[in-house]
Amino acid sequence: MDNQKLEYKGTQALKELEQLTSNANEVQEHILKEIITRNGSTEYLKKFMAGSTTISEFKERVPVVSYAQIRPYVERIENGEHFSILSGHPITELLSSSGTSAGVPKLMPTIAEDSDRRTFLYNLIMPVMNQYVSGLDEGKAMYLNFVKAERLTPSGLPVRPVLTSYYKSEQFKNKIRDSFNDFTSPDEAILCVDSRQSMYCQLLAGLVDRKQVIRLGAVFASALLRAISFLEHNWVELCSDIRSGQLGSSITDPGCRQSMLDVLKSPDPRSADEIEAICTSKPWKGILGDLWPKTKYIEAVVTGTMAQYIPSLEYYTGGKIPLVGTMYASSECYFGVNLKPLCKPDEVVFTLMPNMCFYEFIPLNVDGPMEEDEEVEKEKLVDMANIRVGPYYELVVTTFAGLCRYRIGDIVQITGFHNRAPQVKFIGRRNVVLSIDTDKTSEEDLHNSITSAKKLMKDAMLVEYTSFADTASVPGHYVLFWEILHHNSEMAEIGFVESCCLAVEEGLDYIYRRCRTHDKSIGPLEIRVVKPGTFELLMDHFVSQGASINQYKTPRCVKTIPALELLNSRVKSCFFSPRDPTWNPL
Repeated sequence: MDNQKLEYKGTQALKELEQLTSNANEVQEHILKEIITRNGSTEYLKKFMAGSTTISEFKERVPVVSYAQIRPYVERIENGEHFSILSGHPITELLSSSGTSAGVPKLMPTIAEDSDRRTFLYNLIMPVMNQYVSGLDEGKAMYLNFVKAERLTPSGLPVRPVLTSYYKSEQFKNKIRDSFNDFTSPDEAILCVDSRQSMYCQLLAGLVDRKQVIRLGAVFASALLRAISFLEHNWVELCSDIRSGQLGSSITDPGCRQSMLDVLKSPDPRSADEIEAICTSKPWKGILGDLWPKTKYIEAVVTGTMAQYIPSLEYYTGGKIPLVGTMYASSECYFGVNLKPLCKPDEVVFTLMPNMCFYEFIPLNVDGPMEEDEEVEKEKLVDMANIRVGPYYELVVTTFAGLCRYRIGDIVQITGFHNRAPQVKFIGRRNVVLSIDTDKTSEEDLHNSITSAKKLMKDAMLVEYTSFADTASVPGHYVLFWEILHHNSEMAEIGFVESCCLAVEEGLDYIYRRCRTHDKSIGPLEIRVVKPGTFELLMDHFVSQGASINQYKTPRCVKTIPALELLNSRVKSCFFSPRDPTWNPL
């Protein structure tokens, strides 16, 4: 990869984007050839290609794999074996996934230049935004970013989430402090591993500079809502610090305390009074605009499972501040950017950048996503040059770090092209499903049916949800855990939640409704309403088990016993579907 391209900013970055996407197929062929040449002598590739470095041999011989096939190699590197078993370049660290989808974090190998590739994609965001929003160089950005404590493998490699890796990288440390990189959060607050102290200091810094903030953000929408909840519980203490110009005793981290001395320069009772007046005014509808009145947009991932949070964010913005999803990335690799950032959240598509990795796609049939352990015929894979608009695909990548024809687990739909690069809509994860009998409910199916059911909630809002397949009884049944915010009274809950149970079932697919109504192999769907704050505790649980607060996504299907026990301990009422859903034989 040409390192000069990594330095492109502004209009130069846009020109580079146009060049890469205009020559997407050629770039992809070059990328694959380079990866094969670099990694051709590794133990993994030699097993299939016997030293060949041709693209045709790669496509004919190298199998499509999931993490189960790669894990033994990662574990060997973790325990000290030479990186050449998997990669032609030194493995510098292992990046841990969130673990909330599969239940256990996966470890992804990475090499030094992968950080450059991530920086390249970050460098595209502001030039794209500048085409749609003016004045972004006239204020500050309040972005809430967090790191996770890391560990070392027996061989001395760091194990950490991808965002922790980026925030600790030389690229982040040496970022140019230009008008677009003027952040309210001190680096020391971001790098604090105590998430409570980090959150407190970043919110405090954002409140001190609230009149200068022109954009708000967090990686995921869930993290931003977590910050709003934290603010609701801690605004009194935050106002006290601003009023006195002194940092409270609860902040003990030396880096946080030292960095906040430059933020709290002097007492500011007037600003504290203004913040107090806003925070004591209930309800909090539109509070983000009230506290940060110059905000032009809010940046966060609002696709896939994060789409659940759109109504909550719109409530706290009063519907007056655009929600922007800028990029598509994973622990394995960064993929693409949103070239129309002011589109509606449900219309977000990402343009795949052809220089990030080599992309292939598994076409999905009417039966839906393939199982993780299901063998994929190599002949069925489609490369970027042969992709079609409309169908759903599972994403497969080959990376510089040694992942070859690796199934990411993401389901995407091809919606069009920018020049010759495909644009994808993120649909959801392959391995998040509910199943009792022959039914297979995908994450997208579950989300869509719940979205439809939410229309029945007139004076309430669904804060968060998850699910599990309860097979302890016969027949088994779907269980949804719902946390509901009531704007007025809870008295009407019984009627509308029962109606929501039925509405969810009506929104599920033909096979589910046949099993419920005709086969009687699935029992009535159940909604268990949990106490306020339950999903914050669930997040705390997963973070305590190794998930990153940056990368955390509420699992749409609970798979671990401790998480299920936590949820059940917080249930305050249970409701079942009052009758069978409609079903007509085909």
